[in-house]
Amino acid sequence: MNVPVVIIGAGHAGLAMSQRLTSRAIDHVVIERGEVANSWHHERWDSLRLLTPNWHARLPGAADDPGGADPDGYMTAGETAAMIARYAAAIAAPVAAGTTVARVGADGDGYTVVTDRGTWTCDAVVLASGGNAAASVPDVAAALPPGVASVTALAYRNPTSLPDGGVLVVGGSATGVQLADELRTAGRQVTLSVGEHVRLPRAYRGRDIFWWTALAGIQDQHYDELAGTGDLVRARNLPSPQLIGTPERRSIDITSLRAAGIGVVGRLGRIRDGCAQFSGALANVCALADLKLNRLLQSLDSVAAARGVDNDVGAPERPEPTAAPASPVTELDLRGEGITSVLWATGFRPDHRFVDLPVFDHKGRIRHDGGVVAPGLYVLGLNVLRRRGSSFIGGAARDTAELADHLHAHLGALARRRRHTTRPATTRPAERAMALTTTTRSHSPALAGLEQSPCLEQSPCLEHSAGR
Repeated sequence: MNVPVVIIGAGHAGLAMSQRLTSRAIDHVVIERGEVANSWHHERWDSLRLLTPNWHARLPGAADDPGGADPDGYMTAGETAAMIARYAAAIAAPVAAGTTVARVGADGDGYTVVTDRGTWTCDAVVLASGGNAAASVPDVAAALPPGVASVTALAYRNPTSLPDGGVLVVGGSATGVQLADELRTAGRQVTLSVGEHVRLPRAYRGRDIFWWTALAGIQDQHYDELAGTGDLVRARNLPSPQLIGTPERRSIDITSLRAAGIGVVGRLGRIRDGCAQFSGALANVCALADLKLNRLLQSLDSVAAARGVDNDVGAPERPEPTAAPASPVTELDLRGEGITSVLWATGFRPDHRFVDLPVFDHKGRIRHDGGVVAPGLYVLGLNVLRRRGSSFIGGAARDTAELADHLHAHLGALARRRRHTTRPATTRPAERAMALTTTTRSHSPALAGLEQSPCLEQSPCLEHSAGR
């Protein structure tokens, strides 16, 4: 099978790119291992809601308002899956569902995509399987004592997913604080391990925090601007903010969790002889998060004044400092304290193991320049891909607009080059799959010079180390 472009992944990002290509009359296929919005159907816990308000989740070419009657609400996982499925139908996305990609390789000046339902040859590939395809679990997990269950956030569905007894939640960003809160509400004894984190209020001066970041242009900050200031690597590795989407627009932080009866400890360092050992620097970590929060709020106050909206919002306010424990626990006998499970909320990472091309750095992370991996090879859905807001659903609109322009230009240049050159018979579309076994990376025009290309770092997960 031959098609100009193959998109791998029928989540919001892959479908947004499909819409962009359709609007440019570029033939393509969207390959999906399960169903449209598969991860939202099968890889999210039951109570999950989006961190962003519904109005923030608009996709390109969508006719309906993603928020429906409640633009300021927060969609559940099921509502999000349904919204993405409606979008796929509305744009008539050419989705090949139930198709698993086994390999993406080079083939002449294009690519071969091998699946369990056949092989596609194409001129361009878009990797849109997302940044949260696999759980990121630290090596320390291997030291858990017998009888203590190890569960990732991808496997967790609700409190009944865990054995009876106490729970150690490792990771103090969005996932960790939400699941710790849910487990405590269900009556569990919960200890939360927290490292570096980003503290944010759900609302500030009467408006959602994402209203403020939109006003200030924070989510639109471009990756090359961040690279110019030396902040790109830092931005791509920042943990996700301590936020939760609830109908009552509730804030969540260490203070509120401790008030609910959750024990809070520092970053998990190691597990030895059944005892978990934690950093004693929790108070300093919390103080740093408070400092950064107050700096952000001060900047938002300045933006409000500069934009003339001071009278349209509430009065400036400042949260109380985090109520960190004065003498935090630094060692915990897991079985002795009745802890029967450890829930790893230590982040997620992309899974591009099927990509058989020299496009990875020494840590196994795909190299890219704002989503451009190689001539005709693109990636979507990663943290701060082209902007700070790239990883959110609404961030796909501008990212795909720019990358679709780049892809369109690449196809045009490729077509012009082919018109002026005589291509070997073995690289004609009908014969590319047969020639795959004799194609080498070193002879592929699509991959020329990639081994020497500069590495622009990206985050392998949202909360990339134990206790974050």
